Amino acid sequence: MASQYQLIMRTGPTPGAIFTLEGDQLNVGRDSSNDITINDAEVSRRHARLTFQGGKYVLEDLGSTNGTFVNGQRLAGPRVLKAGEVVSFGEQIVLVFEVTTTDPGATVVSPRAAVVPSISRPLTPPPPPADYVGNVPASPAPSAAPAPAKGMNILPIIIGVAVLFFLCVCVGILWYIDANYLWCTFFPFLGGC
Repeated sequence: MASQYQLIMRTGPTPGAIFTLEGDQLNVGRDSSNDITINDAEVSRRHARLTFQGGKYVLEDLGSTNGTFVNGQRLAGPRVLKAGEVVSFGEQIVLVFEVTTTDPGATVVSPRAAVVPSISRPLTPPPPPADYVGNVPASPAPSAAPAPAKGMNILPIIIGVAVLFFLCVCVGILWYIDANYLWCTFFPFLGGC
């Protein structure tokens, strides 16, 4: 079984960046001459070193200003990294050390064209692997019906009709007063009465 080692940036200038670790000695720092360059003010020009020893990577701080941490503990000397450990450079740069194993004798997928199955029966999805956790839908969900239109708000219409009715009543009353010469009866303060 061959192993592949990598650091994955969780927080920092490029979250999600994967740094594949290949080689016996890798320098980490802000300077572009490093094997792993992290362009951030918290990272020293030559911050740390990864050394491959006995099938494992050993991390050591190179006297950096903001320190190198593994699982929150500042390094005082070399430290062998284990899968899943959190490596921090300063306070803001956080990476996760991961190990993936591959079997060089495993069957490799051939790039030849795939065989097309006959369409005599409906195709069903293959069962999930034994170690799968989660729900597997039996079939695609039917398309949802369009959402019904929202109900129209009738409050502005009611208010508009009420105001129009009030204006009509006022105009009607004024017309009645004018047509019957009742201005002095209803408005004695007008002065011409």
